[in-house]
Amino acid sequence: MSQVGAPRGRTCSRSPRSRTLRSVATLSSAVLALAVLAGCSSGDGADETPAAAQDNAPAARDQVADGGTLRWAVDALPTTLNAFQADADGATGRIAGAVLPSLYTLDGRGRPQINPDYLESAEVVETEPKQVVLYKLNQQAVWSDGREIGAPDFVAQWRALSGRDTAYWTARNAGYERIEKIERGKNDLEVRVTFGKPYADWRSLFTPLYPKQVMGSPNAFNDGARTALKATAGPFLLKTVDRKSGDITLTRNPRWWGQTAKLDSIVLKAVPRADRAAALAAGKLDLAEIDRSVADRIALAVRDARAGRNGGQALTHGPGAGITPAAALRSWALAHGTDEEKAAEVKAAREKNQQAVARYATEQDALARFVVRKSLEPAYTQLSLNGESGALADERVRRAVARAINRQELAETVLKPLGLPAKPPGSHLALAGQAAYADSSDALGDQDTKEARALLADAGWVPGGALKKPAGAKAGSTATKTEKTEKTEKTEKTEKGAKPEKAGEEGKEGEEKAAVKPAKKKEGDTASDDGLYIVGDDKPGARPAAPLIGAGGPENGTNVLAPAPGAALQSAALLRQAEALDTGTGTATGTRTAAAAAAAAKAQARSEAKGVAGAYAPRGSAAPAVADAAAQALGKDGKALSLRFVLPSGPGSESLRAVGDRIVRMLDAVGIRTAVTKVSDESFFKDHIASGDYDLALYSWPASAFPATDARPIFAKPEPASDGSLLVEQNYARVGTDRIDQLFDQAVGTLDEEEARDLVRQADARIWAAAGSIPLYQRPQLVAAKGDVVNAGAWGMAAPRYQDIGYKKPTTAQGPERNTRK
Repeated sequence: MSQVGAPRGRTCSRSPRSRTLRSVATLSSAVLALAVLAGCSSGDGADETPAAAQDNAPAARDQVADGGTLRWAVDALPTTLNAFQADADGATGRIAGAVLPSLYTLDGRGRPQINPDYLESAEVVETEPKQVVLYKLNQQAVWSDGREIGAPDFVAQWRALSGRDTAYWTARNAGYERIEKIERGKNDLEVRVTFGKPYADWRSLFTPLYPKQVMGSPNAFNDGARTALKATAGPFLLKTVDRKSGDITLTRNPRWWGQTAKLDSIVLKAVPRADRAAALAAGKLDLAEIDRSVADRIALAVRDARAGRNGGQALTHGPGAGITPAAALRSWALAHGTDEEKAAEVKAAREKNQQAVARYATEQDALARFVVRKSLEPAYTQLSLNGESGALADERVRRAVARAINRQELAETVLKPLGLPAKPPGSHLALAGQAAYADSSDALGDQDTKEARALLADAGWVPGGALKKPAGAKAGSTATKTEKTEKTEKTEKTEKGAKPEKAGEEGKEGEEKAAVKPAKKKEGDTASDDGLYIVGDDKPGARPAAPLIGAGGPENGTNVLAPAPGAALQSAALLRQAEALDTGTGTATGTRTAAAAAAAAKAQARSEAKGVAGAYAPRGSAAPAVADAAAQALGKDGKALSLRFVLPSGPGSESLRAVGDRIVRMLDAVGIRTAVTKVSDESFFKDHIASGDYDLALYSWPASAFPATDARPIFAKPEPASDGSLLVEQNYARVGTDRIDQLFDQAVGTLDEEEARDLVRQADARIWAAAGSIPLYQRPQLVAAKGDVVNAGAWGMAAPRYQDIGYKKPTTAQGPERNTRK
């Protein structure tokens, strides 16, 4: 649930290795796993069509000019060219899609189809005693060094990714570990793959396919393929990687046997999303994924151009547009006044503003040459509910949170202003149009305030419950130790010479700690000072940030969550993917916005100035101003119901924060309070989502063509480890059941495609019922493109066909004219 955003949060830019890592959290562009294969099996699929069609200016090849260079933005240069390593990213996937074999490509409904450039056929030819898949290769398919693509390449990739040789630093081996052997068929163009166990998702394998020179040895796999590829086999070749300029150049492959690439070259340029508007306006880019703010600027630029605005006319938007005549007159007067120091200051400010206005106007004139192409990504944003401990460990509370939320309203908030369909996803495992899709949200139910309150009451959270002492509690004391008390006792032990307790420590106390994992304690569950409370300050403070996975110890008061042994590298990759989906870059803003902090400071100053009686008083003292609110607040055993909502703070996460604000109001309506904590994008996933240091969070997951394989680690039931940690794989909500795991296992092990889809749908219904994650909306996909760029833009669930991308032929009185742009 990374890239995706991870959270940017499974984006997410596309990766041919779509399934290799289905996954993160936000984290805009989770690509390791996003979907080169985002469809399901090759059957007819679901009755529903995709929520939004692709928008890529389709043009027949005879209408596309021969030649030219396309400058295409990527977030950063890839750290590796090996898509099966944990630090592969969206740029890695884009390169692989252009220069390496993809045995299957996606159609408009996200369904994998045989790629005839590489395969004549691929089918299951035997099921008993073992499953055997026979691949018949295109006889013209060759690597760039002239060698035929064949069985040796399949064997090398299987051995590298099977997990049997730990010298290979692979991100994941799902599917490859089921292969028993690979053999040459009747001739060099046939490859027989025999599986030790039936594998429904066999189409997911060998895409992308690397040459044996890359997969044949650990050194070549681990290090050699990070910066160079010894051989490729796509419509383009990898020519240069210039890390100084931030450019990667792909050129036509002279050995390519398929339809010739229309473009001479593609230059992938590393341009951060925050800088893309300026780069587009400066003529440095021809194609770039953008956020809504840039899309709005382009729309305004096109509108102004159509209205006949010229460079001399003032804009009604942008810097300086909000300055009133009165403010302008006052500024002029100060700039020409007798106070020389003030006049100099104002003149400098006026000059700076004039430069900003002129720069903005120039950029707007340039942006008018672009169009915004939009669709929906094969990824969805969800609300994750951490069910490990606290109030959300109770399924009734999680279901109450879900029933309090109007998913339709949230989807409309994000998608309606963009003119995109705003129907919330009905599945965690597929999107509308995919074969496995079915709306199973009825297993949880729609928004219902009355039902949400009833669920909370059934769980013991009632109005006034925060004022009631827990049963058996003594007057003037708390029912349980607070985290502060525990830390105090630990400090006292240390001062007396006792060693701090350690996880796994021998002795009675150590055994008890290893056997029973202590529940997390939140500072907000108790008063900030023993026996005292602050009138009107009912919301809890933020908990300390949890350590990184595998770091820290018992002295930090948190439970360290370790990934499953076989998923450690994958977990890191998924976090990067989810981060790319939903978060940008930025700095921490703390647990409150600057405005909120300022307001709080002013309120405190007013209180101190007026000497408000009872501002600080013993617990239980009368508080006339807030007594009614406290009596109505939901609580249980003397504790208020308050959930910590963690959101990223960076400039690329405005949409997530807007959705978060609406969710806060929806939860308030049923009596659930929230403490919003905004953290830096860099720490959002690794320090909070992965470590479990949150109650509520928003991040995205990509859809997958093969949910039985790719979605299992995301929804697998967490298991306790011998050291007291929790093995969560990629299930960052920490909610799962044995039955869900069984359904995934059955789906991946059957060769009956309809049965597999039915099992996946059953698993999805149970995931809805468990209420660990609530899909809210399919993510928007916005791409800025030069007006004459064709066969490129917002592909939706489809995969790019790189050889068809190009520029539309210009027309003259004599007919089409060759385009020779560079």
